[in-house]
Amino acid sequence: MSSSVLLESCSAYASNSKSRLRSLYSDISRQKYSNPVSYHAHIDWWHQTLEELVSSGWQGDSTRTQNSQADDTVTQSNKLVLGARRAIVDKLRYDGVGKPLGLGSTIAELRHTNALIPLSQFMTSTKSVHDPGWLPYRIASLVIGKPLWWAMEQLDIVRSEDSYSEVDMWKRVEGDYVLLGLVERAADVVEASRSRMSLSDRLYTIETFRRDFGSKVLPGVSLSETDTKVLLRYLERDRQVIVQEKDVIKFILTETDREVTAVDRGILELKTAISNLQQQVDGMHRKMDETTSRISTALRQQQKSIALAHLRFKKQLEDVLAKRLGALQNLESTLMSVETAAGDVELMKTYEKSAATLQAILNHPSLQRDKVDETMDALATANENAREIDEAIRIGGEVAITGAGADDTELEDELNELAREAEREKAEAAEGATLDRLRAMDTPAQVPAEVGFKLAIPA
Repeated sequence: MSSSVLLESCSAYASNSKSRLRSLYSDISRQKYSNPVSYHAHIDWWHQTLEELVSSGWQGDSTRTQNSQADDTVTQSNKLVLGARRAIVDKLRYDGVGKPLGLGSTIAELRHTNALIPLSQFMTSTKSVHDPGWLPYRIASLVIGKPLWWAMEQLDIVRSEDSYSEVDMWKRVEGDYVLLGLVERAADVVEASRSRMSLSDRLYTIETFRRDFGSKVLPGVSLSETDTKVLLRYLERDRQVIVQEKDVIKFILTETDREVTAVDRGILELKTAISNLQQQVDGMHRKMDETTSRISTALRQQQKSIALAHLRFKKQLEDVLAKRLGALQNLESTLMSVETAAGDVELMKTYEKSAATLQAILNHPSLQRDKVDETMDALATANENAREIDEAIRIGGEVAITGAGADDTELEDELNELAREAEREKAEAAEGATLDRLRAMDTPAQVPAEVGFKLAIPA
């Protein structure tokens, strides 16, 4: 498979046009100060691209490890470590774009920013990779070292990195580098499972750690032996979540649990024995299945003697398997008892701390019997005073309400009087209006004679 086909599966290539890739493949090391924005965008792209390629196993057969279950050797690429060799330039050749120029300068810049850390330095350093360094030393380097180095460059005593050719730069940067971003991602996955670990789950050998976590920390790939050592070093020194003594790895759950004890070694040996015995049991099951298949084949071919031999062998396997299963059950029961006992020890330690804490609280002067009685008496007196004050306020409120009731009666009488006066005024107004209408009506000029006669005769 050509390198271009392999690179096309990388999102960094698939998401960019060839014209953009030509720009990214160009050498812009001279633009570090003249065009810093473009320069840093270029460096960031190569950083992300190298991380994606290395973590996917793109480097190929870079390491050789011994398979624990076979005599033949198998090859496996590093997923956390970049092998920076001149050959990588040819491997990055892309159809229609060519080879990357200035990759050596890019690797040098990534090394300066700690995105790439030399493998030997990473494994031997006792300081965390996140340690900013000793402040006085950094100040001295800035105030004294930088100007002195610049002066030496001006006098041609030393050369700046910008003055090196690409060939010379490769001689300076060639080697193995830890990709810190990938190591941090892998460590996050391992650390996330720490809280769910039982006592035996916290103990590993290097091989069992690699077997259990090697295919989990990065999607779709397994860690090499070198990757495993790098990850363990980071977890111990930088994250401080494990402690390692020779081949024993122990996850730390408390600050007081930072050493590998004889109990830890015993539990790990028991756990390893169970694992080995389980593998034997699985192997016997496979052999029994194969033997059963051979018996069936021999019977179909009318080879009864061969079938009988296979049957005897199967019976022997069944006897051995029964013994192994019994031993496995005993070991698992023992491990469970050990974990239970260890859990009881931790529980008793918790009880002791809780009892000491409670006793310390009870010994406080405020909780002494005389002080408690005095405080409760004072509280009773205060409550009695509060009730008296409340009663006084209640009585005063009732008096005020009674006084307010008398005033309300007077106001009600006055209001009724005003209402009656308003009714009288309304009636007088209506009567006046009626009289006005009567006056306005026309009366006849002459009274009929009959009416007048009747009016003249007294009744």
